[in-house]
Amino acid sequence: MMRKLCYFPSPIGLLQIGEEAGNITEISIVTEKRNIEAETPLLWKAREQLAEYFVGKRQGFTLPIAPKGTDFQKEVWQALREIPYGETRSYQDVARAVGNSLAARAVGSANHKNPILLLIPCHRVVAKNGGLGGFACGLAKKKFLLHLEQKYTKRG
Repeated sequence: MMRKLCYFPSPIGLLQIGEEAGNITEISIVTEKRNIEAETPLLWKAREQLAEYFVGKRQGFTLPIAPKGTDFQKEVWQALREIPYGETRSYQDVARAVGNSLAARAVGSANHKNPILLLIPCHRVVAKNGGLGGFACGLAKKKFLLHLEQKYTKRG
């Protein structure tokens, strides 16, 4: 099955959205469009939901996803999807949620390899001391996303 791609200019950068077999398999930040865009109903819906998210009209996504990774990574990514909009959890909280309280570093590694930004909200995971921790796309983007969600959570 061939992957179809589209692009979405967002406040955190140009997002590349990938679809395979009727599932979103990628949302990543890229510097330029590298492939020919595809128009599919799912990619159109993904762009529409992302636009709603960035203006505070959407707090959850209803898109089918199929992230590629190890079983542990998929378990972590599922736990991340359960963190409510506008809230954060520590790496250790997520490690506990997947049944291994000693796996905080492994959770951080799984976050770093998250193939579907925003739909799998790795930006909601912070250090135990309240610090931002890391973010594969840069801490400024993580801070932006956390502030965005807190702003619209307070309003709602």
